[in-house]
Amino acid sequence: MVARNSGAGEFDLIEKYFKALASKGAPAFALTDDAAVISLLRDKELVITTDTLVAGVHFLGTENAKIIARKAVRVNLSDLASMGAKPYGYLVSLALPDTMNDPYEREQWVKSFTQGLQMEQDEFGWMLLGGDTVKTKGSLTISITALGTVGHKTALHRFNALSDDLIYVSGTLGDSALGLMALQGILDVKNEQERDYLIERYHLPRPRVGLGMALVGIANSAIDISDGLAGDLTHICKASGLGAQIFDYKFPISVAAGNVLERNTLYNNRLWNGGDDYELLFTVPEIKTAEIEVIGKKLNIPLTRIGSMTHSEKITMFDNQGKEISFKKDGYRHF
Repeated sequence: MVARNSGAGEFDLIEKYFKALASKGAPAFALTDDAAVISLLRDKELVITTDTLVAGVHFLGTENAKIIARKAVRVNLSDLASMGAKPYGYLVSLALPDTMNDPYEREQWVKSFTQGLQMEQDEFGWMLLGGDTVKTKGSLTISITALGTVGHKTALHRFNALSDDLIYVSGTLGDSALGLMALQGILDVKNEQERDYLIERYHLPRPRVGLGMALVGIANSAIDISDGLAGDLTHICKASGLGAQIFDYKFPISVAAGNVLERNTLYNNRLWNGGDDYELLFTVPEIKTAEIEVIGKKLNIPLTRIGSMTHSEKITMFDNQGKEISFKKDGYRHF
């Protein structure tokens, strides 16, 4: 039997697990201060974003702490990618539920969580800058503030789309939503390989950091697909004062999602309303299509044209017969 110690307090956990993730010198100074100090060159701008994940809302809460950490980081990296930013560092705040009252188990959870953070630091080349750890009577809550850098006035935005821009999406759509449905028992995916693939896409989204950086100076607008294609395209349209025409038969889907939806056509709307795709949705002038093809091949990421921006402020979707399809456009909302 493994002997249990009396457990570690907040600062002990920071010293034992989080300190190793931070730089010893500037900007984090091994987490010895209350804040990080970041010096920027004249030709750089700082991009800052925050996302909060709550158990039972953004993840089931039963996942391994390592998986939870990795998803929390990737969700924020996806926001940086949508701005064309290069990841710099992040702050993480944890609100641990008071039901996690066994000191040994709490420490083991934090240990696994920080191992997940380390994996993402190794892959994406950034570092922990600081954060906070508290106890809550509510659900496990993780808040990450991510920082990235872009060249002066080069950040991608939602509001710069132009009429007749072509609309592209990266990767595939709907995998994560179907994976969540499989985990919840709503969708019975009998093929084990397909089920595993879809669930992994839910647990570990693929932030398109390299793509976002490559789109700087080429794309007119961009957003990451977190609330569903329809909802996030609506954000671009509203911000730019435009509309869009999209075609459902052009939506890129994985083999696994295609097979599942062929057997469960009722859930086809998950392709545009499912959320949690964390792919990039972006618009480019037609003259840039050759450059987009080069970027896709270089990064080995499928980049699919699904429609175009229009002067009308209406979003319309058509099938392969040219028939307009009625669809919900507001995506996922918390309130």
